[in-house]
Amino acid sequence: MTGPLNALEQAGQAVWLDFVDRKFLADGGLRKLIAEDGLTGVTSNPSIFEKAIGHSDAYDDGLAAYLDKGDSSVVAVYESLAIADIQAAADDLRPVYDRLQGKDGYVSLEVSPYLAKSTHETIEEAHRLAAAVDRPNLMVKVPGTEEGVPAIRQLIEDGLSINVTLLFSRDAYRAVAMAYLEGLEARVADGKPIDAIASVASFFISRIDALVDKTIDERIAKGDPDADALKAIRGKVAIANAKLAYQDYLAILETDRWKALAAKGAQVQRLLWASTGVKDKAYSDVLYIETLIGADTVNTMPPATMDAFRDHGDATPQLTDDVADAEHVMAEAERLKLKLGDVTTGLVTAGVTLFADAADSLLGAVAGKREKVLGDRLNGMTATLPKSLDEAVETRLGTMRKDAWSRRLWAGDATLWTGKDEAKWLGWLAAGKGEQVDTDALEDLQGTTKGKADVVLLGMGGSSLGPEVIGQIVPRAADAPRFHALDSTDPAQVATVAGLIDAGNTAFLVSSKSGSTLEPQLLEAYFRSLPGADVKNFVAVTDPGSKLEASAKADGFGHVFHGDPTIGGRYSVLSVFGMVPAAMMGVDIAAFFTAAQAMVHACGPDSPPNTNPGLRLGAILGEAALAGRDKLTILPSPGLAAFGSWLEQLVAESTGKEGKGIVPVDLEPLGSADSYGTDRLFVHLHLAGDSDDALESTLLALTEGGHPLVRISVADPMQLGQEFFRWEMATAVAGAVLGIDPFDQPDVEAAKVEARKLVDAYEATGALEPETPLYEDADLRIFAPGDPEFAPTDPAVLLRTHFASLVPGDYAGFLAYIERNDTHAASIARMRAAVRDARQVATVAGFGPRFLHSTGQAYKGGPRTGSFLKITRTPSDDVAVPGRKASFGTVQLAQARGDLDVLVERGQRVMRVHLKHDAAIERLETLVIASVAD
Repeated sequence: MTGPLNALEQAGQAVWLDFVDRKFLADGGLRKLIAEDGLTGVTSNPSIFEKAIGHSDAYDDGLAAYLDKGDSSVVAVYESLAIADIQAAADDLRPVYDRLQGKDGYVSLEVSPYLAKSTHETIEEAHRLAAAVDRPNLMVKVPGTEEGVPAIRQLIEDGLSINVTLLFSRDAYRAVAMAYLEGLEARVADGKPIDAIASVASFFISRIDALVDKTIDERIAKGDPDADALKAIRGKVAIANAKLAYQDYLAILETDRWKALAAKGAQVQRLLWASTGVKDKAYSDVLYIETLIGADTVNTMPPATMDAFRDHGDATPQLTDDVADAEHVMAEAERLKLKLGDVTTGLVTAGVTLFADAADSLLGAVAGKREKVLGDRLNGMTATLPKSLDEAVETRLGTMRKDAWSRRLWAGDATLWTGKDEAKWLGWLAAGKGEQVDTDALEDLQGTTKGKADVVLLGMGGSSLGPEVIGQIVPRAADAPRFHALDSTDPAQVATVAGLIDAGNTAFLVSSKSGSTLEPQLLEAYFRSLPGADVKNFVAVTDPGSKLEASAKADGFGHVFHGDPTIGGRYSVLSVFGMVPAAMMGVDIAAFFTAAQAMVHACGPDSPPNTNPGLRLGAILGEAALAGRDKLTILPSPGLAAFGSWLEQLVAESTGKEGKGIVPVDLEPLGSADSYGTDRLFVHLHLAGDSDDALESTLLALTEGGHPLVRISVADPMQLGQEFFRWEMATAVAGAVLGIDPFDQPDVEAAKVEARKLVDAYEATGALEPETPLYEDADLRIFAPGDPEFAPTDPAVLLRTHFASLVPGDYAGFLAYIERNDTHAASIARMRAAVRDARQVATVAGFGPRFLHSTGQAYKGGPRTGSFLKITRTPSDDVAVPGRKASFGTVQLAQARGDLDVLVERGQRVMRVHLKHDAAIERLETLVIASVAD
């Protein structure tokens, strides 16, 4: 063939194609260009792949086939597709590579643009991609940034062929050329061959003119006195810049340094003209081809430019023509203060950003396709939001993408939050990937507990709530032991569990991160004292070096599992704190983690915010709270009803601080749509197969009434791990939106301290500090801040006064230090519904002391909009704690009193009703309902 494109080869310029597409390759398009136009290379970049993958179905079958082998991260899915194309292109070009003895015939694949500022990571990624493609005619594209130059030098020394991209200035080109020489020289010094290493320096053209011409046009429009001079160089600066860069290249070839390398077989580092499609339609569409034709150069052309040159291009070499004129143009640009240095520097930064933006779009497209292929294997989420909230969320997602929140979070960038020690608390990310547990050890443990009748977990807060939820939702082996999570000092609850088990045929799990939490210590002492209890049937889960670890080893526990000190308790469910009890109760841990990975990958650092389920949900939570919708109301379908107890502690303890936060509302009875205020954000978690017509009807009414609703669908209970990770990610992100540290709990300890003071005083004196009620009768006592002498003598009036302070935007809390059973839960639910409907406020509830270690943080550190009714009681049958004066009932009462004192100190409204006997709760219910009635 003898067309214009073929003629370029005769002029010493290689023709490369700036385009890759699977259908194009499969249809033989590349082979045709090689045969007919003399094409000798291909370049790719994120923008090219985004158009190819995101805007066609040509890759869908390959993506589905890849995922059928097992789920992977978004970037791994993308690379599986891109590498297949690069390999196909390399194979098509291999005859060219062989014919030209490795001097051409290359295809380029770019390192992630996210790594442009990291030398070390760029080097690692280049090696990884080269190994994955595994073709000798691959060039890895590396940006010629300040951080990229040393990477280029090292990669050349390592023997990789490199396409240096994003070069705009002569200084940048010279730096890259020196890096190439230095890399080759290092190989020579080590006695390694250099003849098989190729490199091109990609010098960008049209983008320079686009910016310079814009400045020229603006100045001319304003009547600049140098208008004629400006017009004279319009559309010429980029070409002049490139011509002088080529002169720099020729000068390098004349140096002794280069000649020494050439004598050992070194290939020249050719200048490659990139961005050669014209931006200004007033210019010839082949302007940046014809003016830059010269020996030992490459021009990589988009298809349209290639077609244009084939049709009417002139292949006469011009690169070395009019060098003096090029120097004049550059001198004029300087004289006219066009600030070319600033232009080229800005273009490098903009180029990195543009490629990163394209990578975001590309990975977003891949994530969307991955989601469709996975179908029900990935839990779904949709959101119906009011217009103002929807716009705020989309704006936030845009900011997240621009500021790289996904990557920064996974990289442990504490500045995403408050810039303090947040990076030390991100071990839950690795735990989500299954890296914190030893599945073999858990299988062994499962074998030792399989024959037991029961497993009892003795814990508190995050260490017990996750396992409790798993036990109620996730399928277990048919012959698995019964599971009991005991996280209370209520004597009746302790006695209930003790009465259900045979201590000699029970495995006990003592779970405490710090190893010094009061409740697990008391519970351990009690259950070890039961007849038949064997210390070898006790298992400890605790952080390394804790008091519990030391005592467990000294006492001969059967197993001790170490937690990760970089994981807070509420984020620990996918670590040993959740998975050890899950294994003991008969859950298939390997299958559980396999199912969870679909969400972990979807929330990964390579998943842009718009398609990242965790970031999107976090944006919704955070923006809703900023807009005053800070009551996260959890409305699950029946099969997921237990999930809310774990979720509320995660969200409340993570976000409720510094007077800010999200108040989760769990197990509030379903009301009519008009019973909810404008401070609500609703989330409905639905397990496939569940049916609740009343709930569905209310959900529809809520959205029709303008309330925001997030719907999450779970196809299989074994996919519960996905929701654990989604909500951990979302909560961390919501913390960033709110500007707080989601990993500390500054107010939880305060109540513990006050309770411990009271318990220690009891141990010393045998009595709790006396207190005077505002009111007392045969059924109950009422306590509240204030002088009892002036208090009303009618309990209904006291309660009416307490609830009368509630206004829309507030919330009412029922904090019950009584046995957590169905009867008490139902009574509290009826009180909640009455207060909600009467006062138009959200209601929360918790059984003490377990809520102290979770939602208690939000009640004390969050918004000062709570009004709390504490319920305590005199137990009918108290339970002694071995080795202590204080019984379980005494400890529980001390915890309630300490909690009340801290709530008052924090400015919350509090009243405590002490029940003198078990049946008195019925009296309290009657009084509460009457106190809010019209």
